[in-house]
Amino acid sequence: MPIPHDWKLSATEAIALQKELAHQVDATTPIPLETMRYVAGVDVSVKNEVSRAAIVVLTYPDLEVVEAVTATMPTPFPYISGLLSFREGAVILEAHEKLTIQPDAYIFDGQGIAHPRRLGIAAHIGLWLDRPTLGCGKTWLIGAYTDPTTERGSYSPMVDKGDVIGMVVRTRTRVKPVFISVGHKATLDTAVELALRCTTKYRLPEPIRHAHNTAGQYD
Repeated sequence: MPIPHDWKLSATEAIALQKELAHQVDATTPIPLETMRYVAGVDVSVKNEVSRAAIVVLTYPDLEVVEAVTATMPTPFPYISGLLSFREGAVILEAHEKLTIQPDAYIFDGQGIAHPRRLGIAAHIGLWLDRPTLGCGKTWLIGAYTDPTTERGSYSPMVDKGDVIGMVVRTRTRVKPVFISVGHKATLDTAVELALRCTTKYRLPEPIRHAHNTAGQYD
């Protein structure tokens, strides 16, 4: 199994690796929603070519923050659409080593299999962690869809090349939707359900909202 692997690759090598790893993603195992105790949010902020990753762990289903870790390193890879995990993966894994609580599932600020090669950051790092993960993108990357209705909890499929690769999900009534996709060891239904269960009064699920705020807190 080629995970873990070297992160220092050319763009061509990175694309080839994505195509190889995509076949290992598990999109058929439901997230264990009823037995989970902890859910984590994962995000990375880049400032002046320095990357700061944050992983924030919350209790589930109460959504109380119980742990937050960060890691910082020089940004190792240029911004290239579709290759975000090579820019952010190493610093996320460095932060992850600091965790004392093992999350049952992870929500990434980014894409899962809603990706041209079906291996966005939530899927790629999900393979590395070998834990349930899902992607929650603030913006669209790929896939045709129609807007869901304006009510909270409504959703519509994203389709690419005949495959349903994710759901456009309305987490708040009359607020812009988010883009949910499977990362690893998750089904699309349970990924959408977890995202909705973790969303309170804001557009973003609480785990990645906290991770976003923590990653952006540079000294």
